[in-house]
Amino acid sequence: MSKYSYDIVGSFLRPKKLKEARAKFTSGEISAQDLKEIEDECIKELVEKEKELNLPFITDGEFRREYWHLDFLSFIGGIKRVKASKWSVEFKGNKPKANTIVIEDKIHFDKSHPFLNHFKFLANLTQNAKMTIPSPSMLHLIPCVREENYEPIEIYAKDDNQIYKDIANTYIDAMKEFYKLGCKHLQLDDTSWGEFCDAEKVKAYEARGVNLEKIKDNYVWMLNEIVKAKPDDMIVSVHVCRGNFRSTWFSSGGYESVAKVLFGKCNVDMFFLEYDNDRSGGFEPLRYIKDQKVVLGLITSKFPELEDKDSIKARVKEAIKFVSLDQLLLSTQCGFSSTEEGNELSEDEQWAKIRLVQELAKEIWGE
Repeated sequence: MSKYSYDIVGSFLRPKKLKEARAKFTSGEISAQDLKEIEDECIKELVEKEKELNLPFITDGEFRREYWHLDFLSFIGGIKRVKASKWSVEFKGNKPKANTIVIEDKIHFDKSHPFLNHFKFLANLTQNAKMTIPSPSMLHLIPCVREENYEPIEIYAKDDNQIYKDIANTYIDAMKEFYKLGCKHLQLDDTSWGEFCDAEKVKAYEARGVNLEKIKDNYVWMLNEIVKAKPDDMIVSVHVCRGNFRSTWFSSGGYESVAKVLFGKCNVDMFFLEYDNDRSGGFEPLRYIKDQKVVLGLITSKFPELEDKDSIKARVKEAIKFVSLDQLLLSTQCGFSSTEEGNELSEDEQWAKIRLVQELAKEIWGE
């Protein structure tokens, strides 16, 4: 596609009629087919809005999902979703419904995965469809690292590296299936690196004897295996997130502690990086970026107030001390609805944020 200077992270606020339909489905008032028809209708309306705004890539807003990650991970072969006594991380405020995943068998990609049909529906509406799924790191982090009582099943107890190989192959198989359906941009959403930037969380993991340096290397290895297998005309990007539930968060800390391994060794095409407040630190870690694109998430999706344009332009000037302007793009720091509940702003305020990103991109890059 033609050159562009901004992007979207992917999730959008669920319309009122979709929230009402999901509540009715949960209570047994409507069928799964009834819910799907309303989801289809809402996604069509969203895509038309995205087209009107001429967005470079178009998503389905993650409208069919309850969570940004568990809905995808739960349908991976060998994985089971279960209720938990508490959420796997502690948000600074509102708390999500507690669910998690466990590994029951050899991890593999099942071609009956419902997200394939979800993407097929989107791809029939637009040529610029982007797929957002949780990164391979999350398939390891949630059941194996966050879970303090994790005990590997026999196949993974025998060989520490086998689980990483299986996860990488699972994602390669998934990527190829999405590509067959027309996906040219696969975005991998990842909260692991946000956690590894947080000194308190790192300290807690190390106190448990977790070897984070080895885990970081393995997470980058998985991403690089995916990149090696990707088609030449497909973008594979990583969005580094610090948590995004109803305008709250769970990680803070600059990128310096992960920059050398993540930016220096990871070969994805693009990094989406949160930079909407002081919790993200400065731009110095960008010095490790090679020739990849960096999408600066300078506009918050958590609150409705619009950022001052001059302040955002000043921050971009700071960033180009470490990476060229041609490598930079602009976006919101995260999506607007990483779970079905959504952030604390209105749909009109959401679109005002997108328009602000567009205006700033035109003023900064002149496109």
